[in-house]
Amino acid sequence: MEARESDSPVGVIGHNSRSDALDYANMLRLGYSYNPELAEKKDYFLKMNGRRLYQYALENVPKAIKAGLDKLKLHINEVSKVLIHQANGKMDDAILKRLFHLYDLKEVPQHIMPMTISWLGNSSVATVPTLLDIVTRGGMKGQTIKSGDNIVLASVGAGMNINSIVYRIP
Repeated sequence: MEARESDSPVGVIGHNSRSDALDYANMLRLGYSYNPELAEKKDYFLKMNGRRLYQYALENVPKAIKAGLDKLKLHINEVSKVLIHQANGKMDDAILKRLFHLYDLKEVPQHIMPMTISWLGNSSVATVPTLLDIVTRGGMKGQTIKSGDNIVLASVGAGMNINSIVYRIP
């Protein structure tokens, strides 16, 4: 990314955030390992209620993305890429399908959501910027972003925080 002057809005043109930390505080906790060899050491590990987190993400991330687009009066068909935090490929696919269903669209464009989870794993808060960098540098076959494209950068994470940014490529 580089800074440039422009006569039309580029860069971050909108966002939407949501936090449900208090309501979902019990979804994350510390506890001993389930592995007996590690449990003996009495070290604490982060534990999460994966099923509830999955349901939370499916229910709320698509709505948060749509709310951000609605503020800008943009339709999902005006978005060329949706880059979602790479925590769980199955969950990301389901989030994208639900997002398109909010627009009464049954079909999801094939190349709208590039994925790196299968070869990079979950690198926590770095997944979305890493994915953006790979795509903008031409590092993923069949994935391109060009000047003027609207893209969505979205995440859901520990503490039940959802962020959605609409970014117009300079």
